[in-house]
Amino acid sequence: MLTLTFLVKTLIDLYIMVLLLRIWMQWTRCDFYNPFSQFIVKITQLVIHPLCRIIPLMGPLDSASLLLAFVLAMIKFPLLTLIEMRVVVLDFIYLLVGLLALLKAIGELIFWVIIIRSLLSWASLGRSPMDVVFYQLSEPLMYPIRRLLPTMGGIDFSAMIVIIILYALNYLGMDLFPGIWYRL
Repeated sequence: MLTLTFLVKTLIDLYIMVLLLRIWMQWTRCDFYNPFSQFIVKITQLVIHPLCRIIPLMGPLDSASLLLAFVLAMIKFPLLTLIEMRVVVLDFIYLLVGLLALLKAIGELIFWVIIIRSLLSWASLGRSPMDVVFYQLSEPLMYPIRRLLPTMGGIDFSAMIVIIILYALNYLGMDLFPGIWYRL
């Protein structure tokens, strides 16, 4: 059962992150013709395109992707409970659980985008098409910190500060919701 739980949780989490990445890429106006951007759009388009006909856009926010990510986050916890304990309990608390799972997924996505951008900056030195997308995604988060904290000796500490803030927010989630934050 642990293997099935791991697979289901991982697949749902990955698809939620891809949907959130699609929203984030639209919000930051990433280069749509970039191969990485095209990949994200293609793996979500099959599900999102029919939803876009029903759900209207909310300004620059892709509401269909956000709604689908929320629904996936909301059904993840009952689905995992069904797999582990073979019991289904339907309750309105899963709306809050879905919101918390979505917030945690946003934090994890930001963490991974910052880490990948940092690793790509060392490896490809700005020559990869993925560098551009990860730069466009992470720069709105890192630039305000970079303005306050100048580089020291040619080293940019803004990525580390963003990650420390994310860790602090994760610990805050563990303090506020101790029983459930670990399972999200």
